[in-house]
Amino acid sequence: MAQDIKPTRSELMKLKKKIKLAKSGYNLLKKKRDGLILDFFVILKKVKTLRTELTEEYKRAQKKIALARILESDLHIRSVALAISQTPTLELKKKNIMGVVVPSITSSEVKKKFAERGFGYYDSIAIDEAADAFEGVVEKVLIAAEVETSMRKILKEIEKTKRRVNALEFAVIPQMEKTQSFIKMRLEEMDRENTFRLKRIKQKLENAQAA
Repeated sequence: MAQDIKPTRSELMKLKKKIKLAKSGYNLLKKKRDGLILDFFVILKKVKTLRTELTEEYKRAQKKIALARILESDLHIRSVALAISQTPTLELKKKNIMGVVVPSITSSEVKKKFAERGFGYYDSIAIDEAADAFEGVVEKVLIAAEVETSMRKILKEIEKTKRRVNALEFAVIPQMEKTQSFIKMRLEEMDRENTFRLKRIKQKLENAQAA
């Protein structure tokens, strides 16, 4: 029964320290959550811009390759594509945003000069322009892949941090404070009981001495 529970002042002190630590953690998590939300909206704006730019780059590349196909045969365009000897290399690294590990993609130059593509000088300028346009698309895709992956990871961390903040605010801390109030009340009751008991003992001693 609750009345039979006899907490100690040591337990109360330990609980106070736990509540203080929980509140400190709560404040840090709130700051982290707010910082992540700010970063998220900055990245979201960048993502929207990149998507628009990527769509425009792709439309431009499609027009360029369509023109090249009018001027050259598909077979010739394929043979020219196969003549490219250098392909860009990718390196996947990591970076940290507010404690969240996100990817960082670096690559050798995707954009090439005419001589670096391996084309013959007799090939039409339309093929070169189409190649240049699609290289631009690849560059945008790499940037978009890095930014969108970062956005998803940050959004996931925001949700995780929000759950922890809510758990501390609405469950953990209130429960500990409720327990703290109960312990205080029981200690006060025990003090009153001890005081009453001591008074009775004193009264009995005084009565015995008087008799």
